[in-house]
Amino acid sequence: MSRLESIFAMHGEEAKKQKCKGMEGVLDEGNEMAGKDATPAVRDAAIISACQRVEHYEIAAYGTVRTYAEQLGHDRAAALLKETLDEETMADKTLTKIANSRVNVQATRTAR
Repeated sequence: MSRLESIFAMHGEEAKKQKCKGMEGVLDEGNEMAGKDATPAVRDAAIISACQRVEHYEIAAYGTVRTYAEQLGHDRAAALLKETLDEETMADKTLTKIANSRVNVQATRTAR
């Protein structure tokens, strides 16, 4: 959030928090999946899946805005957005590693 506030400030604007209906839907779906009656391993896999959907949504948003900033010649804003995009990408990779190395393995064993 602080990076976004900095970017807005660079352009003489104030960052305002707004609800994103798309993200609300992704979060609602994740909460629904996590609340299902399932084994702990299957529930963990569902939670990781939901978290990755959030990450992918954020990656799409930050990637698009970063590209706009680059095309408009706002290099500092683009650099800040790339930092956030890199963090979101790393979070997604970490979740994938956790899922593939143990959580999904455990979930498939208990779901049979």
